[in-house]
Amino acid sequence: MARENINDILVFLAVARERSFTRAAAKLGMSQSGLSHIVRGLEARMGVQLLARTTRSVAPTEAGERLMETVAPRFAEIEAEIAAISDLGGSPAGLIRITAIDHVIDSVLWPRVAHLLPQYPDLRIEINSDYRRHDIVAERFDIGVRWGDQVEQDMIAVRLTADAPMVIVGSPDYFKGRAIPTSPQELLQHNCITLRLSSNGGLYAWELCDGDRPIEVKVSGQATFNSAYQMLNAALSGVGLAFLTAEIAEPYVKDGRLLSVMPEWCPPFPGLHAYYLSRRHPSRAFTLVIDALRYQG
Repeated sequence: MARENINDILVFLAVARERSFTRAAAKLGMSQSGLSHIVRGLEARMGVQLLARTTRSVAPTEAGERLMETVAPRFAEIEAEIAAISDLGGSPAGLIRITAIDHVIDSVLWPRVAHLLPQYPDLRIEINSDYRRHDIVAERFDIGVRWGDQVEQDMIAVRLTADAPMVIVGSPDYFKGRAIPTSPQELLQHNCITLRLSSNGGLYAWELCDGDRPIEVKVSGQATFNSAYQMLNAALSGVGLAFLTAEIAEPYVKDGRLLSVMPEWCPPFPGLHAYYLSRRHPSRAFTLVIDALRYQG
């Protein structure tokens, strides 16, 4: 592969990941016209269109998707190997990028890694808050965080927490004049606070259980959010019922601002896990962060 192709593919990957010439140009410190010229030149040399462009959007074509899937992991591996070699003689250094949802960042990730930064001044940590399921290789994250049953089989998984109890909660004001639900069928008669999934745009179906049998309940209501904290606040304001981790809701259940219902229908989720692509020689910075995040229970 010619050296110019390598540089141009890196530019293409940046545009494809961002789905925007504007955002990619800002990240790379280049002009939009310069990026567009580079991508068009790469397409001309390869004889295939890599990006579908409209006035409002940019998205990889089938050929572009294939290039991302096959080449991006190789570049990620090369970068990881270079990072591992570069810090052999000194203190842990470099940037570690992590993606997780907001309440996990606040309750798990940041409390475990914050102390590393004063100790290691050459270490940098970037944490992205997003409910979307990222392709961490294509989007150049070092670490992703998901519930244990959501981690792909080709990833290395490290447990961060014990299994997480779930609760259905509502405020005392919400229950005034309403019957407390005792079954999934009765939930359908209630105003439920729903979660919009970033991955496919659909609404999250509450994952409950009937004994050992898992069931999904497609609830509905007046308020929809894409963040657990917003759902919690809506439940506290008396809008409806929310399905949340016990960790988030428990302080408010204890002080009486929320009531927990149907506990026998709420299964524990299988713990949070950090996941990442296998690395033969992880950098000291990466190992340091993973060890800090690892569940100690």
